[in-house]
Amino acid sequence: MIQTVREVLVDPFADFAFMRRALVACMALSLGAAPLGVLLTLRRMSLLGDALSHAVLPGVAVGFAVAGLSLPAMALGGVVAGLLVAGVAGVVSRSTSLPEDSSLAAMYLVALAIGVALISRQGSQLDLLHILFGSALSVDVDGLVLVASVASVSLLALAVGYRGLVLESFDPIYLQASGRSVWMWQQGFLLLVVLNLVAGFQTMGTLMSVGLMMLPAVSARLWHDTLGAQLAHASIHAMVASLGGLLLSYHLDTPSGPTMVGCAGVLYGVSLLCSPSGYVPRLLKRPHRVA
Repeated sequence: MIQTVREVLVDPFADFAFMRRALVACMALSLGAAPLGVLLTLRRMSLLGDALSHAVLPGVAVGFAVAGLSLPAMALGGVVAGLLVAGVAGVVSRSTSLPEDSSLAAMYLVALAIGVALISRQGSQLDLLHILFGSALSVDVDGLVLVASVASVSLLALAVGYRGLVLESFDPIYLQASGRSVWMWQQGFLLLVVLNLVAGFQTMGTLMSVGLMMLPAVSARLWHDTLGAQLAHASIHAMVASLGGLLLSYHLDTPSGPTMVGCAGVLYGVSLLCSPSGYVPRLLKRPHRVA
């Protein structure tokens, strides 16, 4: 029994360096991205992460067209494209009657179409699938350094700017009245989101990188009322999903990114049913009718 458990849970990481690199990358991604997802849900901007994950694609495609599968070139292009799309969407919403979410939705759809067209023109079908869905098992040392660096910067920024980010989420008017620029806090937060999405694209792909950011975040809100508990829960949820997804991907020979997001989805389903704000506890609390 112990031997079987070891073969299933330990040996993949003990025997193969690519599994260890994938595990470290996913753990770092979970620590950096999942708390940002919680702050996005607080701002009622859950779809922003999804929109930005698509918006980075043209920049990644340009980096791919210029330098091939060069991680620094694609990462730099992704950051520039993500910030550009977010900025243009903001300008459009302030210059017209469109709300920001509508202009962002339009921009990311255009960006996604341009990105897919560019990659299809410059590369093969395999290149397109690799960029869209990633592969945690192919993370190299450069990719690992990028993910670890972005996660470290994100955690440091969250620790230093925690009070400002929370104030900007709950009460931006008070933040403005206290002499601090709401715009600066918003842009700084968007920069962190884009950096984490770009860092995750080699591991999860541009389409899946938002999975470990948002699914753990929305699950955490079902379990906890306090922000600190939600932040910790989201990171742990993402790490458990990453570990389970990597093991399932290894043993079942399935794509690593979608498998990890699928595991996060299963945990989200459990949260919907069993959490204090979930379906079953609310059903049990309903008053019984008296005949």
